[in-house]
Amino acid sequence: MGCSSCGIKKKEGEVSGCQNNGGCSTGGCNKMNAFDWLSNMDFPSYDTFDVVEIKFKGGRKEFFRNVHNLNLTTGDPVVVDVPNGHHIGYVSLQGELVRLQMQRKKVKNDDEIKAIYRIASDKDLEKWYEVQNRELTTMYRAREVIKEYKMNMKLSDVEFQADNTKATFYYSAEERVDFRELIKKLAGEFKIRVEMRQISLRQEAGRLGGIGSCGRELCCSTWLSDFKSVSTNAARYQNLSLNPSKLSGQCGRLKCCLNYELDTYIDALQGIPEVNKPIQTQVGNAKLQKTDIFRRIMWFSYSDDNIWHPVSTDRVAEILLLNEKGEKPETLLEDVLEIEDHVNINSDLIRLDRKFSTPKKKSKSRNKKRKSNAGAAPQNKSAQQQNNANQPKAKRKPNQPIVENQTKNKAEEGNRPKNKPKFKKRFKKNNKPNNKKEE
Repeated sequence: MGCSSCGIKKKEGEVSGCQNNGGCSTGGCNKMNAFDWLSNMDFPSYDTFDVVEIKFKGGRKEFFRNVHNLNLTTGDPVVVDVPNGHHIGYVSLQGELVRLQMQRKKVKNDDEIKAIYRIASDKDLEKWYEVQNRELTTMYRAREVIKEYKMNMKLSDVEFQADNTKATFYYSAEERVDFRELIKKLAGEFKIRVEMRQISLRQEAGRLGGIGSCGRELCCSTWLSDFKSVSTNAARYQNLSLNPSKLSGQCGRLKCCLNYELDTYIDALQGIPEVNKPIQTQVGNAKLQKTDIFRRIMWFSYSDDNIWHPVSTDRVAEILLLNEKGEKPETLLEDVLEIEDHVNINSDLIRLDRKFSTPKKKSKSRNKKRKSNAGAAPQNKSAQQQNNANQPKAKRKPNQPIVENQTKNKAEEGNRPKNKPKFKKRFKKNNKPNNKKEE
């Protein structure tokens, strides 16, 4: 995850690096990077804190005292004092921020803090690189020896001391392991002092690193140093499905990020009622299906229905109180108010809906009258008017629509040729009816 210049190697096999002294812009050159937010603040020169935080392989950090008042900067390799030898690490923090870190981790500022010898020279670094090349081959061989002895343990990493006098083997196991014979075998084969250190599965994932399901680097390998226990209650409070494949991380344990928002969910759950059994209504019993904690809405469904009904938490609390008294509300929603019959709500809207719901029908009598006037002769028209005048008029009821005389249409049908349609759809201006003179 580092920058491209970190992967460029010299002819001697050494990595050139970006020479940025641990302040790489990508943030991937060093694990457990820490930003000194007090570096730009001015402090008295005589009250400078002399303890420095040093980082080693796998993100392990320890505190050492700057006895010789060395001019150190973040990312400088230094030689430090360790039991039965010396080791090389990198400066991660210094100044007043180290004092705060010691208070948080409850480390006493006493004589037990070891000293920093010097800034690592080129010879120290060359010897240390040669020792690091042995770590991978040693780990593979140690795993073969563990299989030969049939020991129930998993070897994850090996770290050599810079002076090549000691090697620390990191392993994880579910049960206690008797590795006395294993230590004798490894010490005799590699000619070195062996220390076996058991770590948890979370620490193992932090040392190996990787990419989480969120798409980012693992929290345990980048910034998380204190591992807290995670229980399944954290998933229940957040309404997460209790699926081990989704809730477990690469270490095989529950994800540490389940604790990040747990306090916020616990505060939001204080005003939400607990529904341990179906609530009773006159429609039927309703079961709780889902709860939206932050919107304060609870979804219920009846036993014989698959539709979910959203109900506010206040309404659910009212229904629970009614059920305790032996009463049942009409529905899950708010009770319907009784409205008098003579009161019409939105009467204007109802009137408009009735008006525009049924489309208007065009009167066919007008169309028939226009077509008959265009196709009939003027002499026939006058004759028809005389006949109509002689015929008695039929009495029409007040609500009955006006209907044209049917004899008029029959006379028109007799004058039309058989091959032509009953009514002409279109008429041109120049077309005039052929009127024959009476003899």
